[in-house]
Amino acid sequence: MIKIEHLKKEYPNATPLMDVNVEIRDGDIISVIGPSGTGKSTLLRCINLLEKPTSGRIWIDGTEITDPKCDICRVRRKMGMVFQSFNLFGHKTVIENIMMAQTDLLHRTRQEAYDRGMQLLRTVGLAEKALSYPDELSGGQKQRIAIARTLAMDPDVILLDEPTIALDPTMVGEVQAVIRELAGSGKTMMIVTHEMAFARAICNRVFYMDEGGIYEDGTPEQIFDHPVRENTRRFVHRLKVLELDIQSRDYDFLGMASQIEAYCMKNQIPPRLAGRIRLTFEETMQLLMPALTPPHIQAVCEYSEETESAEWTICYAGARMDVTEEDNALACTVLRGMTESMEYQWQDGEEPMNILHLKVRRQ
Repeated sequence: MIKIEHLKKEYPNATPLMDVNVEIRDGDIISVIGPSGTGKSTLLRCINLLEKPTSGRIWIDGTEITDPKCDICRVRRKMGMVFQSFNLFGHKTVIENIMMAQTDLLHRTRQEAYDRGMQLLRTVGLAEKALSYPDELSGGQKQRIAIARTLAMDPDVILLDEPTIALDPTMVGEVQAVIRELAGSGKTMMIVTHEMAFARAICNRVFYMDEGGIYEDGTPEQIFDHPVRENTRRFVHRLKVLELDIQSRDYDFLGMASQIEAYCMKNQIPPRLAGRIRLTFEETMQLLMPALTPPHIQAVCEYSEETESAEWTICYAGARMDVTEEDNALACTVLRGMTESMEYQWQDGEEPMNILHLKVRRQ
């Protein structure tokens, strides 16, 4: 079991990990996902102390590896790491790459190391490459060799840091197939990946990392189908978000129009849909601004790369006001023509709020 308490990792210009607290059970297969720069690889490197944490404590099977007195070399023998780059020795053959750590660290005989190496090469489908050199292999083959080399040390925990990111797309499948087979071995695994379908298929837990820690931890079904937290939902559904805040009648309308245009261009939103996103916002403001004194409006646009669709969620304070009932208002008529649906909600509570959901028409 791995236990992490209040883990923090700070660099001079960034703090990717601010407060990580989690327990990883024996046999867990964990996919670690999240935006770039959220500390996914840093977390893995802290677990085996390739990166020294700024503060916090880590236990591996009851041994605190962050204790200065800990024999980290002994603990590391229980952990294997597969990196983004293959890190094979170019002057040694494939089988020599796999044998070296076995003889040096596990003190196996050369025959024992050779037999174990050949067994693993057959497992990853590369026994015929035993006497080849790394520069004679494709990227996918090199990564499979790197995985075999890791397995040769018989680790209890395997950490994989973006094992397919450096590969040509045609080679990704062969490495993923090896990892899928490895996942059935009962070993504890943590896999940093941007391949969402692969992450979902292989694991029993998902860590979504954001805001300096494990933002959401759950089963694949929870994280990918029913995420609890907003940043997780936006990430797994590949939503690109624009947030606008209007607190005055003198708001910079031209500036906001420029923000919407820049948002659409950055996310390569089709021009016709981009135009409707802008007009939908403008017509909604035509309905709301005259009625709100003063205006307190928060508008969020979400564009889905998966479905190439966009939705506005517009929240405004004040008395209950359902603008979808304004049948005679010209702005409302135009708005209906540019949307597939208009839904109004009234949120009652200490801070009552009007909520308007607008699904922008694509065609």
